[in-house]
Amino acid sequence: MKIPGPVGPAGIVLRWARVVLASRHGRDVYQTSTMGALLQGVYEGDVTIRELLRHGDFGLGTFNRLDGEMLVLDGVCYQLRSDGSATLADTEQRTPFAAVTWFDADHSLEVSEPCGRAAVKALIDQALQSTNLMVAVRVSGEFSMMRTRTVTEQHPPYRPFIKATQDQEEVTLTDVRGTLAGFRMPEFEQGIAVAGYHSHFITTDHSHGGHALDYRLVRGTVEISVHSELHLRLPSTLDFLSADLTSADIDEQIRQTEEG
Repeated sequence: MKIPGPVGPAGIVLRWARVVLASRHGRDVYQTSTMGALLQGVYEGDVTIRELLRHGDFGLGTFNRLDGEMLVLDGVCYQLRSDGSATLADTEQRTPFAAVTWFDADHSLEVSEPCGRAAVKALIDQALQSTNLMVAVRVSGEFSMMRTRTVTEQHPPYRPFIKATQDQEEVTLTDVRGTLAGFRMPEFEQGIAVAGYHSHFITTDHSHGGHALDYRLVRGTVEISVHSELHLRLPSTLDFLSADLTSADIDEQIRQTEEG
């Protein structure tokens, strides 16, 4: 079911712009580095936010030294810090891990009754033709509860990610409006990306946000954008080139860090 979108001249222009962007840039997900590298403490990347935004208007990631969570929404990059605040990111900053795409919704689902995180994920899974493709997910609405975390900035010598997240700051927001944005990646991509759901949240006024740990959606709209191509850019930094990326317990490490 396609999203009806805005009506009137503004809606026509917006839909035309999305079609042009999708045809010009394709339907791929652009990713820099891998989650496996982040797990090993590779926190210095060589892609600037300015360059990242040339490849998509929607996505997430982090910043060099893990200086906050990243959320890209409608072509704007936000930096979500450990105190729960959100600010516009400096486009000259660099990222050690991020994934973006051009968001053009294929499906829209209306949620009119309160439901938790597990129920929202189940609703999305039921709407998918297959779970073997990459899915960008955007949930906009009212949340009675949103629990987020943000890792704190790290300093050399860098600790592995699973230890760095032990210092994470958690913030719980109640009765808040905002947008949950992220990806649902296939299970076979674990280690390259984060298998399953990985989402960041930002309030409607763009003042607060973080990595979503748990939430309860009161009502809202779920938009789904399906993608079948992955453009993976690997860093050429010394840390990445010398990292041991063959860890046998990547799946367990990722699940621990993602669930908090």
